[in-house]
Amino acid sequence: MKRPLVEDIRERIDEFTATEKKAAHALLARYPVQGLGTVAQFAEAAGVSSPTILRFVSRLGFGGFSEFQDRLRLELDNQLNSPLARSASMDTDGDADPHVSKMVENIQETFLHLPKGELDGFIKLLADEKRTINLIGGRFTDALARYTASHLRIVRPNVVHIAGQQGNWLDQLLGIGPRDVVVVFDIRRYQAEIIHFSEAAAKKGAAIALVTDSWMSPIGRIAAYVLPARVAVPSPWDSSLALMAIAELLITGVTQLNPARSQQRMLELENLRDDHDPASDSPRGGPDI
Repeated sequence: MKRPLVEDIRERIDEFTATEKKAAHALLARYPVQGLGTVAQFAEAAGVSSPTILRFVSRLGFGGFSEFQDRLRLELDNQLNSPLARSASMDTDGDADPHVSKMVENIQETFLHLPKGELDGFIKLLADEKRTINLIGGRFTDALARYTASHLRIVRPNVVHIAGQQGNWLDQLLGIGPRDVVVVFDIRRYQAEIIHFSEAAAKKGAAIALVTDSWMSPIGRIAAYVLPARVAVPSPWDSSLALMAIAELLITGVTQLNPARSQQRMLELENLRDDHDPASDSPRGGPDI
């Protein structure tokens, strides 16, 4: 599978001219739908001329606008692919080696192309204790949101995992405002309720930080920071391994950005556990923060 075009655009954004950047930002804001209309429609949405759109497409390596659109349609198909549809094209010989190799490759490719500026900005946002951090995920990614929240609340205050039924999310949304950050884990097939929650939080002034897949959740158009991961493997199911690696990197980054705070809070937690553990005087194997 080719590298998703959206990754290429984000990584090369500084190479474009000022007008080509407008085209790139317009496409990223409504990816890939923005590029599936006519050249004139794309140009109008970006506020540039039609020749600029054609130059932008050419700079991306396409021989023409129709070839560019063919690529976008292919990526749209990949976005919408269900596990059932993917299962029809999978190898059924039961050999796990290609799956393992692909998972390792996903991690390598994810971090090879992870924008450093996005990662650093994401970590700084999470480390700012003046902000409340709210984490939310979808059907399969909520476990990542809960895992990340469990670690972050040890090394900084004001961390909330938004869990439970969708109706309960609205209760959380009541208190979200400009001093909040909403960290979203969302991969294909992107969940409408997660998208709506993120949009509502953004309207209330919250900063949105997104961990997604290579095809980019629609939440990317409103996110302050976006970290895309490779998730495709030779299976009907997407792999969360690279997503978990990103979560681990965020946790480590926040911990290291303010080491004194992190160590103080971990020490306080250990003392609290000792105070409430009847067997605290017994030998222990090692700290399990």
